Amino acid sequence: MTETMRAAVVTPEGVRVQDVPRPTPGPEEVLVRVRAATLNRADLGVAAGGSHGSMGGAGTILGLDFAGEVAAVGSAVTEVKPGDRVTCSGAGGYAEYAIADSHRVQKVPDRNLSWEEAATLPVALATMHDAIVVNGRLAKGESVMILGASSGVGIMGMQIAKFMGAGLVVGTSTDAGRRARLAEFGADVAVNTRDADWAEQVLAATDGRGVNLVVDQISAATINAAMRCTAVLGRIVNVGRLGGNKGEFDFDLHATRRIAYIGVTHRTRSREEIRAEYAAMRRDLWDGVEQGRFSIPIDKVFPLDEVVEALAHMKANKHFGKIVLSV
Repeated sequence: MTETMRAAVVTPEGVRVQDVPRPTPGPEEVLVRVRAATLNRADLGVAAGGSHGSMGGAGTILGLDFAGEVAAVGSAVTEVKPGDRVTCSGAGGYAEYAIADSHRVQKVPDRNLSWEEAATLPVALATMHDAIVVNGRLAKGESVMILGASSGVGIMGMQIAKFMGAGLVVGTSTDAGRRARLAEFGADVAVNTRDADWAEQVLAATDGRGVNLVVDQISAATINAAMRCTAVLGRIVNVGRLGGNKGEFDFDLHATRRIAYIGVTHRTRSREEIRAEYAAMRRDLWDGVEQGRFSIPIDKVFPLDEVVEALAHMKANKHFGKIVLSV
């Protein structure tokens, strides 16, 4: 008889919590008894019927990062064993059980992290390490600006920048309450991109030079102002498009400031590329994780049965930090 589990599934009528077959791990996979899973922006698109890489369509179980106990391991897995507390990224995390590639599984540090706290770590750490360190090539002492800094990933980005030696960190948020909290997570300067002179504020904070590195989660409406306050020979790494997928782009400004504009996504990466990304993140950051140097505030916790309400809370965009499902 096939064992079943409860999971949040995309259906033609919307997201529903249903009984579905429990997955079985392959040779290099880990089966996790999920205790908490966090919401990511990509989940909204998949929940609405879109796709994210290979995920999408009716029958998809939502969820990209989660934490829980190892329930079973594949024949080639040696890094973890049943009973270990782990935090993972993968697919299908909004469920009682989920599968993760063993190379994307990390043991939860032994410092009394809750399941909810542990679940906030993997995607945010890997995404922002890849943007700031790998593609952004941050050098010690350089300045960094995170556009959309009050998101969970943005909050992690500011902390990673500081941990890796940034000299100045600028964070942006259009909400006054959230903007006021950015300093708690590493921002030396916080600006509102709805201010007409926000680029000039950033230039003033950098003595007119501009920031060396911009991590852009907004795009569209802010890109030209972002280029105005990027240093000559600076870098812009585009990781999100919360402000829209299309917009006016000042090619002359881009050329004049000789900016390297880099787009990144997981959607077109191979399994080997993603494994390398997580290995690099652990190499540079995991000591900091174990020391408690990185954290994302938890905005609200919903039970799995209230996944529709949790997704609506994210869509309303009034949260600060991570929204979590308790499973």
